[in-house]
Amino acid sequence: MGAGKAGRSLAAAAVKAGHRVVLEDVMPAKLREALEEIPTEGMPGTLETVTTVEDAVRQADLAIDFVPDELESKLEIVCMVDRMAPPKTILCIQTRALNVTDLASCTYRADRCVGLAFDDASALITRGAKTSDETLQLVEAFARSCREAVALREETPVLS
Repeated sequence: MGAGKAGRSLAAAAVKAGHRVVLEDVMPAKLREALEEIPTEGMPGTLETVTTVEDAVRQADLAIDFVPDELESKLEIVCMVDRMAPPKTILCIQTRALNVTDLASCTYRADRCVGLAFDDASALITRGAKTSDETLQLVEAFARSCREAVALREETPVLS
């Protein structure tokens, strides 16, 4: 979710790696830019664009958000995905600043929530307190297919 620069960059890498990508944004202009910028001809993956979160996550194995890294935006998208995605869907929360465990606790799938942050050539996966081993392995495999370097970290508990 989110066809800004970072969302388009990951979408391009995922298409190149052979994944089926459904890119969502409420701004049609950003989706047009994505279709112009992301090469799909001759690539092993596919790219589809949609304008609703519901359409984006309807059949998703992974849902990756690219909304601004601020609490209200993240809570809104996490709750929407949790409500609209099938139970199998893993929710990847694109954050470096927010607590994945706290955001995951707002869902019915805390075991299927993980932090995921990308830069140009690497990915950082943050395991929340309830993230399952299976979720971590699946997200790590996806991230490795799209990026050269992948780092894993356990989330540091927040002291009250």
